[in-house]
Amino acid sequence: MTARIRPEKQAALAEAIDRGTLGRGSIAGDEYLRNMAAARQDENGRIRWVEVCFCETPLAEERPYWEEYFQLDQVQDAHARSRCRDVTGEEPWACVDCDCTARLESRIATRGRPFRSHSNS
Repeated sequence: MTARIRPEKQAALAEAIDRGTLGRGSIAGDEYLRNMAAARQDENGRIRWVEVCFCETPLAEERPYWEEYFQLDQVQDAHARSRCRDVTGEEPWACVDCDCTARLESRIATRGRPFRSHSNS
């Protein structure tokens, strides 16, 4: 995912992360906090993270929680859904430990700076 913080929501986002309430009520649970801990911010203010999503339509359930704080610039699958073992039924919940997720997270981790160091400023 690539997104920008809604300027008027910056303080509220930092508070939700600090209090552990980001995404409260979502089926995705603590995934929101994990995403923000791994998120990276580039020099243009864009924030990138890997959102593991099991919805048929990406972020169908999570989108309202993210859009409260972010303008979503890009939501993209890690690879073709036709090759996703969870989507094909080959391996339920495969995305949790999928190598494509790990590779993408590793690549993102080398770009920009940790987002959390920016969210409190």
